[in-house]
Parts: sequence; structure tokens; C-alpha cells
Amino acid sequence: MVLSSYSIHLKKIGSSKLFLFVLYCRYSREAYVELVHHIRESIPGVSLSSDFIAGFCGETEEDHLQTVSLLQEVQYNMGFLFAYSMRQKTRAYHRLKDDIPEEVKLRRLEELITVFREEATKANKTFVGCTQLVLVEGFSKRSSTDLCGRNDGNLKVIFPDVELEDVTNSGLKVRAQPGDYVLVKITSASSQTLKGHVLRRTSLKDSAAYS
Repeated sequence: MVLSSYSIHLKKIGSSKLFLFVLYCRYSREAYVELVHHIRESIPGVSLSSDFIAGFCGETEEDHLQTVSLLQEVQYNMGFLFAYSMRQKTRAYHRLKDDIPEEVKLRRLEELITVFREEATKANKTFVGCTQLVLVEGFSKRSSTDLCGRNDGNLKVIFPDVELEDVTNSGLKVRAQPGDYVLVKITSASSQTLKGHVLRRTSLKDSAAYS
């Protein structure tokens, strides 16, 4: 089966009520989680990403643990995680005090990264066994014998650079080039990458994922 997925980036850079109140985020954690469930029910195979900041002004250990538990509950496929740093011309700069020690920020960030990687690996392993439509970007940075690209959930996919059947030209053998679409059967996954066997070169028109 070809699994068509999509990528949605959700605004969520802290989990505590203090953080949501200060930045005027007009939603609660409960509403956010409900939205996540609705998206996943409506779009099977969707890839979710978000931003997280560790050590925001006034963040307590309980606030931090709430963010950890959110990462565990949602299981994001991709994440952008940072330690908080005060920036001029922001609402926080004029109204709040950067009162979290740097070593605490870094420790909390490391904990968020560890949990994110564990949960993202679980989420990405759901693609194993599925065939993904992949847009080829070029050679993998880590191997001259592998190509890399992105599926339509914006996840990185690595696959061998081999001769392929061209679905648009029966009997013709080709090698995938940047800008081509290929079908890749996923065999393994990590928090950052999907890996698989390339099946053939194709197109949006001819791919079963878009028929």
C-alpha cells in the first residue's frame, strides 16, 4: 500500500498555563491535544511538528514536566527544540525577567531532546512497511551510494542509488535525479530519518498515492 501523508506544523512552544497566559495563546493544553487527535483521525499518516523552548521565564520544574508529558502524549514526527534566550523587541523582554539559570535551561533542553527522540522514533516507525512517494533532493550527506529526499510529510527518506524501472517509459532503466519522484518502501526509521528500498521512478500523476 502507498501511504500518503501530509505535514502540519503546530504552534506549541511551551506547555504550562503561565507560558500560554504570558504569550496570549488562545488555547488550553486540553484543546490542543483534542486538535491533535482530530487531525490524526482525519488525516491518517500525517506528520506533526512543533517548536519547544526550555527554561522560559518563570518556568517551574512542574511546568517543564508538563512539556515532557506533552511530547510523550503527542509523539511529534519532527521538532525544533531550544533553550530560552531573552531577545529585544519581544513582549517577554519588556515584561518578564530571564530568571532560569543557564545550567537549568540546558538540562531541561537535554531532557526534552531525549524524550522527543524516543517518541519521534515510535511515531516514525509506523511508516515501516509502507510505500512512500518521495521527492528526490540529491545524494545523502553520509553516503555517496545513497540518495535522500522528502516524503509529503516532509520527513527525510534515505534509499540506495540504483537503476530503477521508469513507470512512464516501460522497460527503460534510469537512475533517480534531483527533482524526480520515486516510490520507496520503508524498512526502518529513527527520530530523524526513514530508510527504505526504492521501487521505481514515478510521477504525481502516476503515483497511486495521488490517484
